[in-house]
Amino acid sequence: MIRALIAASTALALAACAGGPEPKSAAAAHPEAKSYAVSPDAMGDVDAALARAGANGTRVLLVMGGNWCHDSRALAGWLETPRFTALVADKYELVFVNVGLPQTGDGHNLAVPRRFGLAEMAGTPALLVLTAEGQAVNLDTAANWRNAASRSEDAIFAELTALAEAPSPIAP
Repeated sequence: MIRALIAASTALALAACAGGPEPKSAAAAHPEAKSYAVSPDAMGDVDAALARAGANGTRVLLVMGGNWCHDSRALAGWLETPRFTALVADKYELVFVNVGLPQTGDGHNLAVPRRFGLAEMAGTPALLVLTAEGQAVNLDTAANWRNAASRSEDAIFAELTALAEAPSPIAP
């Protein structure tokens, strides 16, 4: 019974991350990085990024995922390439938050997405763009990054460029 539950949880986690196993041919289509380190103070890391954004006139690129998820690793990998590091250096303060396996009930640091209005983490990765004041620019698309490994470099770059320039939301 316990083994069946563990197997079902693992299958659910993998499905929620990417919609199923990744074909071997797709693995070479994107870089990968393991950037979701466990931080003793993830909220403090976010607060520091918000402070830097305020000082630098940039936005915060908050990437929430896990090293177990190939879509999370793919997004982190793209963000480490020269094309993306230049965009991030110019427009964003980047912070990665390890959220564990939220879709199986083993989530971590879930107060971070909730703080910015992302009430539920159904899968990983999720990506929020925040103003320096902590207003989420893309709540409507934050959870849509679960397919990051299958997105093209150009599509990811275009979306991050647009989000850097998107109008700030009106504060409640």
